[in-house]
Amino acid sequence: MDTFDFVEVKVPAKPEYIGVVRLSVSGIANRMGFSYEDIEDLKVAVSEAITNGVEHAYSGEEDGELTIGCGVYADRLEIMVADHGGSFNLEQVKEDIGPYQQEDSVEDLREGGFGLFLIDALMDKVEIKSEHGVIVLMTKYLHENEVGLNGDQVSTSQ
Repeated sequence: MDTFDFVEVKVPAKPEYIGVVRLSVSGIANRMGFSYEDIEDLKVAVSEAITNGVEHAYSGEEDGELTIGCGVYADRLEIMVADHGGSFNLEQVKEDIGPYQQEDSVEDLREGGFGLFLIDALMDKVEIKSEHGVIVLMTKYLHENEVGLNGDQVSTSQ
């Protein structure tokens, strides 16, 4: 089994915390050596998943919470956004999560409509689970040519 670092962030389900999570994910992806374009894609996908949670998971509830988990592997970044708060075990969730299908609307990702489609276009793999709230698991692979031997980004200019 892959070894990985796991980073978990919990934020109130409020729009003002979307930027905090975007910065956290961006920092992790940058450290891993993702390209600027891939980091931008990650930020947009994460924003979409969190925005959905903020808008729909807690309509009317003041103290809603979102949990964002990042599995940092040698070759990929897996980001999980759960709109029901609490901690979760990444490996356990992965055991019973299914791939996103175009026909899986999850009520059009809770009436947002475009969110899941956009996330699917930006990420390499998207899986969803929606029994108790929605969990979106997004994977972005680190492409070999973007990483140096020590994990630093390699510049193509001399």
